[in-house]
Amino acid sequence: MNETEVFSIKQTAEQTGISEDTIRYYEKIALLPRAERKPNGHRVYYPEDIDTIKLISCLKKTGMALDEMRPFLTVSADADPVDHPELVQLLMNHRANIVSQIASLQQVVDFIDLKLEQGVRRQECSDQDTGNDNGTQNIGAEKRKQKSLHEMKFFADYTGTK
Repeated sequence: MNETEVFSIKQTAEQTGISEDTIRYYEKIALLPRAERKPNGHRVYYPEDIDTIKLISCLKKTGMALDEMRPFLTVSADADPVDHPELVQLLMNHRANIVSQIASLQQVVDFIDLKLEQGVRRQECSDQDTGNDNGTQNIGAEKRKQKSLHEMKFFADYTGTK
């Protein structure tokens, strides 16, 4: 991309996957610098603006609040992390929070798998009792990791089991 290349707000939105309204909002709250304007008043964006919007989008996908992003946007993309230990620490803390959320979500998935497996077992029992084979017996054939009582303790309040 040529450094003198400029883009309209529509082109910028298409390249970043962020709506024009959101780009304007980011400018309004000073997450992005105010765009330069053509004589007709239309906004002009440069490749570095697009890179910044992509960074905001990436950080947003991690669940980072817009205000928490501000320090990261003041640092050049090619800056050495060693020169910014406070940002490295912020990012490490944010990563730890995400890892914790992933672990929590994995517990939810394990719980759902357990409940689905129990439901399949009930269906298999009723199929065996009635001699009805409607193809549901193979659903439980998939090998699933068994959950310990300790692993499921997290959900005891929700299931009514203790």
